Amino acid sequence: MTFQLNIVTPDGEFYNGEAERIIVRTIDGDVCIMPRHTYYVTALATGVAQITIDSKKRQAACSGGVLTVRDDNVRLCATTFEWDTDIDADRAERAKTRAEQLVSDAKTDEDLCLAKAKLSRALTRIDVAK
Repeated sequence: MTFQLNIVTPDGEFYNGEAERIIVRTIDGDVCIMPRHTYYVTALATGVAQITIDSKKRQAACSGGVLTVRDDNVRLCATTFEWDTDIDADRAERAKTRAEQLVSDAKTDEDLCLAKAKLSRALTRIDVAK
């Protein structure tokens, strides 16, 4: 059994096709969506997305956005979404280093919050790239 999965980012449609399962990080923890899932809406956090397509598991780095499920149609609107094969590990390491410096240089709570978000995205990308 499958469901229709549509993944979009601000850059446009990322994926549109059948999937067997998706596991994503939400603001309340990880959630697994399978065919015939009940109606569902949640905000996404930064984390690893695991998607099973044609019995093959794929991983991606996903950050922010919304996930909706209705009538076997799953729509993931993400701030960023990158398949593991598209991640430049060296670039992600450089982003991690810059974010760590921003964390230590933060002077306000807002600066610290933004720096931690950048660090979280970099760490997720590194994790997925491995």
